Amino acid sequence: MARVYSIYPRKKRFGDFSLTVKLIFINIITYFIGILLVAVYGEEFFLRNLALTPSLILSGGAIWTLITSMFMHGSFFHIFANMFSLFFIGTFLERIIGKKRFFWVYMISGIVGGVFFVLASLIFGGLDVPAVGASGAIFGLLGVLAVLVPWSKVYLIAGPLILLIVDFVFRSALPVSVSGTISTLITFLIFFMIFAMLSFNPKIRRLAIPIQLPMWLLPIIAIVPLIIIGYFVPLPIGNSAHFGGLVIGLIYGFYLRRKFPRKTKKISNLFR
Repeated sequence: MARVYSIYPRKKRFGDFSLTVKLIFINIITYFIGILLVAVYGEEFFLRNLALTPSLILSGGAIWTLITSMFMHGSFFHIFANMFSLFFIGTFLERIIGKKRFFWVYMISGIVGGVFFVLASLIFGGLDVPAVGASGAIFGLLGVLAVLVPWSKVYLIAGPLILLIVDFVFRSALPVSVSGTISTLITFLIFFMIFAMLSFNPKIRRLAIPIQLPMWLLPIIAIVPLIIIGYFVPLPIGNSAHFGGLVIGLIYGFYLRRKFPRKTKKISNLFR
């Protein structure tokens, strides 16, 4: 019996997408669920049941928030920046280590990042300061890449980071009426810079102030300056969570290099 083939391409189902894309979908969906919960039950409900609050964890409550906080975000810009990073970092790493390994690195890095955040809050203060975001998990992925493909060339978009610091300085130094207007302008410029990096025109890309770095240096540049600046300007960035996720990524990256020396060496040489 002759087979009949459709001339139309098969529609993609959710299961056909990469794990990276699925995680982005899940984060976006949970972001809007969070907005809905805040609207219905109030911000206090969101912070106590979904965000990671160190004081609650240390008292033995809300342990599940070590996971839920990984999929929640505080603003549209927050989730946009994280998902933008996850798409490029995750797509690259998933092709190298596969879906299963990728999933566990993502989850464990996010959870351990949360544990680091709690411990840092216990040591340095801020037990009642909640945290949300996928940054710890994303830094875990970055840590694996830093070990497996250390000489791969990547771009750090320095423009948005500089503008974020400027924004926080203005917020603390100027009246709300003035700083609010400046913050709106800065937010617009940040989005412009991010999209500028996707342009085929090199002159437009330069507006984002891209800095080419080897992969091994990227996590250091992404964490250390913010820690130093945080001593002088209060930044709403969980550097301790970033560091915790990064540690897990580095450990797993070295584990893979030790277990599969030939394969990892080939991969490293391929992306020099």
